[in-house]
Amino acid sequence: MKKTSVNTGKILKVLGLVISLGALPLLLGVTGCATGSRYEQSTGERVEDRDTSSRVRAALGEDTQYKYGAVNVETFKGTVQLSGFVNSRDQKNRAGDLARNVAGVREVANNITVKESAN
Repeated sequence: MKKTSVNTGKILKVLGLVISLGALPLLLGVTGCATGSRYEQSTGERVEDRDTSSRVRAALGEDTQYKYGAVNVETFKGTVQLSGFVNSRDQKNRAGDLARNVAGVREVANNITVKESAN
């Protein structure tokens, strides 16, 4: 009987060490809310990105120089992707500048296409 209690004591001591080192989640395969993947978002990231997209759309909508009705805004992990069509290179560049100055934007991928003029 004494041998069992010694083994149990050793097991509890090792388990205590594992827990104190924070390694238990790794042993059990539990990662929590954060995905750690560059291709997936946590719920918090999804909410932040949605809010960032809304702020970028608002900034584009408030611009007095150009209209951005045909520009789409998508955000993933702080990177804003602008796509759609505008009438001039200046309009495209201004959209990128407006997006860069919005809170929460880490990077801008300006994929807006400039329409060719009929002239």
